[in-house]
Amino acid sequence: MRICSLLPSATEIVFALGLGDQLVAVTHECDYPAQTAGLPIITRNALEHEGAASRDIHNHIAQAIHQGSSIYHLDAELLRKLDPDIILTQELCHVCAVAYTEVQKTVRAILGERKVVSLEPTNLDAILDTIIQAGDLLGASGKAAEVVASLRKRVDAVARRSAALPRPRVFAMEWLDPAMAGGHWVPQMVSMAGGADVLGQEKFPSFVARWEEIAERRPEVVVLMPCGFDQARTVEEYRRTPLPDAWRTLPAVQSGRVYAVNGSAYFNRPGPRIVDGLEMLAEMIHPEAFSRRHGPEAWQQIRP
Repeated sequence: MRICSLLPSATEIVFALGLGDQLVAVTHECDYPAQTAGLPIITRNALEHEGAASRDIHNHIAQAIHQGSSIYHLDAELLRKLDPDIILTQELCHVCAVAYTEVQKTVRAILGERKVVSLEPTNLDAILDTIIQAGDLLGASGKAAEVVASLRKRVDAVARRSAALPRPRVFAMEWLDPAMAGGHWVPQMVSMAGGADVLGQEKFPSFVARWEEIAERRPEVVVLMPCGFDQARTVEEYRRTPLPDAWRTLPAVQSGRVYAVNGSAYFNRPGPRIVDGLEMLAEMIHPEAFSRRHGPEAWQQIRP
């Protein structure tokens, strides 16, 4: 089978199922596992954001979407040449991948009928279900069941240990300027890790939050997880982002419980490593109950 992945999370799932050798193309953002290096890259950014500040990136993307422009380009000629049997994509977020309608249109125009599969998990449980779905589609049902059973065991271990613990108020910050509350699977992850998400809503998208509202919710823990940023870029962006006076009033800031994570790897992508993200949240929210297992490149505490 010839598989084209238009999602970093789908690429990770394909490799987790032991089918990496059947991938014929991936996106420019597919950077895990290491075996993705050297595979044909079939997308590129339509907007250049290298080194841009958070506010500028947000405004640029919002303007492009408002004008009906795609923020990614799909290489139609390479797609025709590679002629995949199945194409994995998504409809959940226009910022995360080539628009589903554009994929369908391009595929039909150059390849005719091909199987285009949209993966649409909206919480952690659905992410695990997506792995099963991919296994069924790709002829690896048994391996998918093994992968999910292993991941589910880790999820359940975190949930059991955190169940009787106090539940500090947590703000999962998916963008810094403007401030955005993490959505979809993030609130469920916070809850399973023993926290209470003060703004995000499970199964619903992230959204811009007013600083007055953030301050009113008085989060005791803040986790910075900007979409698409690794841990180092998150720290860099935090240092240069002009945060309002309300930021300094937050209990989390006053007590030094602000953390920067590798959002791109462990929180933004709905793939197997989302379980690592859950374990990291538990380590940050309840260090008294969860020993640290993930290194400083995954998450770090930010000092004022």
